[in-house]
Amino acid sequence: MTPPAAASPLVGGSDRGGALDWPRIARDLDADGCAVVGALVSSDECAELAALYADDARFRSRVVMARHGFGRGEYKYFGYPLPGVIDDLRTTLYPRLASIANDWNAAMGIAVRYPDTLGAFLDRCHRAGQSRPTPLILKYGAADYNCLHQDVYGEHVFPLQLTVLLSTPGTDFAGGEFVLTEQRPRMQSRAEVVPLGRGDAVIFPVRHRPVRGARGSYRVTLRHGVSRVRRGQRYTAGVIFHDAP
Repeated sequence: MTPPAAASPLVGGSDRGGALDWPRIARDLDADGCAVVGALVSSDECAELAALYADDARFRSRVVMARHGFGRGEYKYFGYPLPGVIDDLRTTLYPRLASIANDWNAAMGIAVRYPDTLGAFLDRCHRAGQSRPTPLILKYGAADYNCLHQDVYGEHVFPLQLTVLLSTPGTDFAGGEFVLTEQRPRMQSRAEVVPLGRGDAVIFPVRHRPVRGARGSYRVTLRHGVSRVRRGQRYTAGVIFHDAP
């Protein structure tokens, strides 16, 4: 299978994951089901990524949420080659997240294990016919929102993903909070509202995570979405590690 084309020159070339506090991120994911990473993307990079939304040539498809019952607003999936900053995030965060994902699968009794590099994992996706890139930019205006959902594409799913806020809350928009819900067995759902600043990222599960109970770990199901934007315009970047059919 031919590997994805090289990243486009928008920023790129750094190891964004190298300086992060991975023990803290792993603890937060285990305890809360999500972990916030502050200032992962610079303000200039946020502006450049948001500006790309107007360039249809950079994207492989556009989705208007209301047409599909997904909410209100729209998003576009990037085509290959990805912008450099998105490629950096995907490539350099993957190995650290793969270690967490493998620990989680072991705890949940899931046999799947993830290789050490993104390239090796994408080869697995591509051999199964999943070769379309999944990173995207989402655009919300006043009264827009995103229903609770999971970003599952095809058989091969990497169990962690991240969202980066590209706009400034309180200035560019109001409302539009990132929301994560957790459905626990025989219990009511738990909701987590995650405040983010411009350039901050939230790392969270795609489908489920292990939770320790009195009789060992059990699996809980998660969904994520965005609450109603009260005013202004909100852009985010979604970084998903598995490709789609």
